Amino acid sequence: MINLKEVLSTFNEDKQQELLSYLDKKNKRKDAKNIQLVKLLLSDRLSSTEISDKLYGKQNKAALHALRKRLFQSLIDFTANLSIKEENSIDMKLIKYILSARNFLLKGQIKVGYQILDKTIIIANEYQLFTILNEVYHTKIQFAHLNKELNLEEVISHFKQNQKQLLLEENLNIAYAQIRKHLVEYQQNKSKIDIKQLIKRILVNHNIIISDSLSFKSLYQIIQITSISSAQKFDYHNIEEFIIETYQIIKNHTSKDKQINYHLEVLYLISNVFFRNKKFNDSQKYLKLMFFYMNENNKKYFKDYKPKYDLLLALNLNYTKNQEKAIALLEPYVDKKNVDLAAQLDFYLSLIVFYYQHKSLEKARKLLSKFHHTDKWYIEKSGIVWTIKKNLIEILLQIDLGNIDLVDSRLKSFKRNYFSNLTEINQERVITYLKLVEVYYKNPDVANSKDFHNKVETSFNWIDTKKEDIFMMSFFAWLKAKMTKQDVYLVTLNLIYN
Repeated sequence: MINLKEVLSTFNEDKQQELLSYLDKKNKRKDAKNIQLVKLLLSDRLSSTEISDKLYGKQNKAALHALRKRLFQSLIDFTANLSIKEENSIDMKLIKYILSARNFLLKGQIKVGYQILDKTIIIANEYQLFTILNEVYHTKIQFAHLNKELNLEEVISHFKQNQKQLLLEENLNIAYAQIRKHLVEYQQNKSKIDIKQLIKRILVNHNIIISDSLSFKSLYQIIQITSISSAQKFDYHNIEEFIIETYQIIKNHTSKDKQINYHLEVLYLISNVFFRNKKFNDSQKYLKLMFFYMNENNKKYFKDYKPKYDLLLALNLNYTKNQEKAIALLEPYVDKKNVDLAAQLDFYLSLIVFYYQHKSLEKARKLLSKFHHTDKWYIEKSGIVWTIKKNLIEILLQIDLGNIDLVDSRLKSFKRNYFSNLTEINQERVITYLKLVEVYYKNPDVANSKDFHNKVETSFNWIDTKKEDIFMMSFFAWLKAKMTKQDVYLVTLNLIYN
């Protein structure tokens, strides 16, 4: 059965009101219960039995089932209308042009039909809509025998060139799908493959070369999968040059102002890479550019991208000595409705870290208590890397809260569930780190000894500070703060800036 409540939760408040208005206009009977059902699904956590009682005053499974089916069909119609009206306005406009042109051509209005097709080509080229162009050239060739002025060989040449471009786009889409499938399996701990090598192999197999001949969407996909692959090994330093070079292609791309949503995604990914590499000025420069484009097209994408923008801005603020501003920026997102689940989990985890570093341990504990699902659930929703970070943060927090029983169980669980995975992705440093944390937890006084200091210094294969991931440094700062008896936030900042 379709989870209607889950579907409805993907709509923001404005869209929910639009849906209710749509249903009201569509209803032919005054006793229709679809609006009432929507309100019940949105406002309460009711079982099917309770909903039936409220709607019918008794149990009526058959009527409720039929009502749910009708509502689901209405949701399909409503979202389709939204897509036509908003997201795919250019595509739909050009499809209408093609249909109109074919109608004129069938009625013998050859000149008018081809004029409409020529106009369609200009717009489709502007937006790099190769599928639309394929239909246009197909139509031009189909009716070529009726147009004496048409240069058929030239049209065929354009058609074949577009087919090559369309095939390239489709190959990249296939490659993208294959890579994302492997990434999902990896994030759910079902695969041990090296993602970076996988990306390289798949792109080569599909003969994909990065150039400005690719569409803006395709260039975004390449940057996205490269960024995700770096998250696998907490290695953002090695992709920085690549994504900036790719962005130089995108920056001057003919369709950058026509495909703002992809441009926004790219700017966010670049800003995130700079943040993870501790280049906060560069990160915030791209965030400002992102904010600029969020305000374009009458703020069409502003609401969709504001949460991502705020999260990355808050992270930058926290690590540039503006922690209270960072906390103030994220706190309104706690229990905020209509926020994407993965985004909400990121807000919670980031805010827990901010509270922790701010010595607001009780606030951190209270927010942590909202994580009541199993690790398997979190791996499915946010990936294994996110789940590992969540577990590490919880262990450190419970140590400082003095919850001995919880620490013991969390340590055992972490070792059992993640040590083998961390070894597979060459992240033995995390294993080593947790073993040192356990040594400290069992005997806090050891942190002051020379033997422990030496053990810490010799236990890690340290890499250049500039190359080290900021979150990895933040975890180590906790251990160093215990060794030096200093404030963990100050130690974190000192490691980053020195």
